[in-house]
Amino acid sequence: ARETATRCVAGALAKLALRQLGITIRAYTSQVGAIALDNDYTRYDLSLTETNAVRCPDPEKARLMEEFILQVKSEGDTIGGIVTCVIEGCPIGLGEPVFGKLHAALASAILSINACKGFDYGRGFDGIGERGSQQNDPFTTTADGKVTPLTNRSGGIQGGISNGQPIYFRAAFKPVATLLQSQPTVNRDGEAVSVKARGRHDPCVLPRAVPIVEAMAAMVILDNYMLNNTRKC
Repeated sequence: ARETATRCVAGALAKLALRQLGITIRAYTSQVGAIALDNDYTRYDLSLTETNAVRCPDPEKARLMEEFILQVKSEGDTIGGIVTCVIEGCPIGLGEPVFGKLHAALASAILSINACKGFDYGRGFDGIGERGSQQNDPFTTTADGKVTPLTNRSGGIQGGISNGQPIYFRAAFKPVATLLQSQPTVNRDGEAVSVKARGRHDPCVLPRAVPIVEAMAAMVILDNYMLNNTRKC
């Protein structure tokens, strides 16, 4: 996982560039094991994310997460969870409608992070039991003549292209595979043996994954912004 440090460096530079464009990217731990925040990120003060060790904007849930992670660690086990990311200020028109979809680029970048096993954006998997009438984002015209969606169930991306609304997505991270418990395996001769890891291993990668998710998202958004502003002959 040491290679992710270089991603954070590149992502920090991308975030600095995006900040000058009025684009902000904030990620946070939204679930550890069964301890989960509400999926509506607007219910939380994201400025509180860095006030605790697990990088969770809900102080009470953060306390429960920390206690649970310590319990899991004491048992020599590991636990997974979810990181939520919110991109605000993204201009309209980033991405392409077919092969260069913005959400596909984000998914590719986020799923390249070690231990990441899932990605969804907008209502994502939460919306599969709903009808189209419940999922659609109807458009309206404001008093100043601006066309805007009334809701943001699509997560700021429609038809592969950003629509100017906040982009939000979730990344699922599996429990770390290296356990401080004896695990069955086989040796080079195919014989049944057991192995037990030693040394320092994180019982949960979620807190460390937060800045990496931000970094990867920042690089994707900056890439697409630059592509969108390149003159083509």
